[in-house]
Amino acid sequence: MVQNVKQISESRFRETFGRYYEEFNVGDIYEHRPGRSITETDNTWFTLLTMNTHPMHFDKEYAKASEFGKVIVCSPFTVALMVGMSVTDVSQKAVANLGWSDIKMTHPLFVGDTLVAESKVLDKRESKSRPGAGIVTVQTEGFNQDGKLICSFSRTMLIAKQGHSVEDKVNY
Repeated sequence: MVQNVKQISESRFRETFGRYYEEFNVGDIYEHRPGRSITETDNTWFTLLTMNTHPMHFDKEYAKASEFGKVIVCSPFTVALMVGMSVTDVSQKAVANLGWSDIKMTHPLFVGDTLVAESKVLDKRESKSRPGAGIVTVQTEGFNQDGKLICSFSRTMLIAKQGHSVEDKVNY
């Protein structure tokens, strides 16, 4: 988690988060912490909130008959958690998300598992249309408590350069 502190005045400080475009380096890997242990309530609420009616995500008796023998965590919830975990490292100063690609669910996540994630910077380039920003692409991977790869995806974002973020404009 990128956390910085800027001095506002004498004896007054404000925490800030995230990286500017200039702070990304191709090949760098950011480990996102803290991890997140998944509860039954988390999974059930997300599943029902998004109107996902597949009983594998909330019906224990149904799930017992599956190859997994128990309820599995809803895949979009896994992706959403990984994105959320990565925000302070890769997109806190984003102008926009430009897209996700190559989403792979490689192993089920179960209630009670703990998810951690990390992102590797794959590419960065100056924006051709926005001089105050650049385009950064990362690959994010999520692992369970045993180190098993659960999910991976690539994400491309438009990231503000120093002095051009909303944070800079409003002195946040």
